[in-house]
Amino acid sequence: MSIDAETPAAAAESSAESASEAPLAHKILLVTDAWEPQVNGVVRTLSNTMRELQAIGCEVEVVSPADYPNTVPLLTYSEIRLALGARDDVEDRFLSFAPDAVHIATEGTLGWDARAICLKHKFPFTTSYHTQFPEYVTARFPWIPLWAGYRYMHAFHDRSGRVMVATPTMKTQLELQGFRNTAIWSRGVDIELFHPSKRGVDGGLFKDLPKPVFAYVGRVSVEKNIEAFLKLDLPGSKVVVGGGPALEELKHKYPAAVFTGAKFGEDLARHYADADVFVFPSFTDTFGLVILEAAACGTPVAGFIAPGPQDILPGTGAGVVDNDLRKACLEALALSREDARALAQRYSWRACAEEFRRNLEPLPKEGKRRFWHKLRDLRTRAKERRRIAREKRLAQRARANT
Repeated sequence: MSIDAETPAAAAESSAESASEAPLAHKILLVTDAWEPQVNGVVRTLSNTMRELQAIGCEVEVVSPADYPNTVPLLTYSEIRLALGARDDVEDRFLSFAPDAVHIATEGTLGWDARAICLKHKFPFTTSYHTQFPEYVTARFPWIPLWAGYRYMHAFHDRSGRVMVATPTMKTQLELQGFRNTAIWSRGVDIELFHPSKRGVDGGLFKDLPKPVFAYVGRVSVEKNIEAFLKLDLPGSKVVVGGGPALEELKHKYPAAVFTGAKFGEDLARHYADADVFVFPSFTDTFGLVILEAAACGTPVAGFIAPGPQDILPGTGAGVVDNDLRKACLEALALSREDARALAQRYSWRACAEEFRRNLEPLPKEGKRRFWHKLRDLRTRAKERRRIAREKRLAQRARANT
């Protein structure tokens, strides 16, 4: 295009159009303290999203605790390992990969390392809010006030370009707590794995239990509020599918309930499908991916009026939300399993990945070129400094051993 042939008005219009059509990120660096082989909603969301991004042609680099030998278990959640002393390597990978966008998914050690690196290099980044961390901490440690948890979360997220949340309720809740620049990033479900056809195979998994069957699926821990379900006076049977730190205590306290332990893949899908109602008693989840998995199997859902259930279920015929969980459970028995399936079919991992990508904050094309040109020498100098430091440490050890 010839600049001489373009009028000032046309040039201004063209410039505005270019600014409004900033290219979506192609090279994406994901930093997360929660990753495979962990099994939870956060990991399923991240791994499925990254898989879909790769399928549409994106280049994805994942930084996770699996990359580092020096880790410690997260207090109260030992399945999550926190990487220690990884910042230099994370920075090397950031500089080497030269991403268009950085997303920091969790507030653990790797998350803080990546945040510090992005701030150091003045590189924009986004974050996501997967768990109601302040409520989680207060549920586990009542002596820690809620405001302290939110102060921690503000410290982590306030410099983020966008804080991605799963539902409108969570978006509103965080904005009421003073968070800015929040954006919706919904979830998806595998509607082939989680399918109504899994119901009643060989008589069903619960063929010997009194009917109806009310089931919970998820981590068995205090913040999931499972006791609110187990205490209910309900007909039939209660089933808890999952493992976690509260499992043995709840088994002892509620011997009439059936505890299956953790289930995966086809086996998990059958547990969803063979239940008559899926019960979701949590107040601390931000979405509740298990709600979609149950619905995909045709199982209606009962839950409290809380983030997740109140965003997904009302008006769908797929579930009931109420401050009276027993009432919700009994009313859910009368719902159509076809309506539950129809709800799940509205969600896909491809749509989830595309929404995630739109929420990223990639550098504009020209700015990206200048940025990585500026950092090329920095990367070389940083590697050389680390090489010298390593040699110095080796020399000191050698002298100490002589």
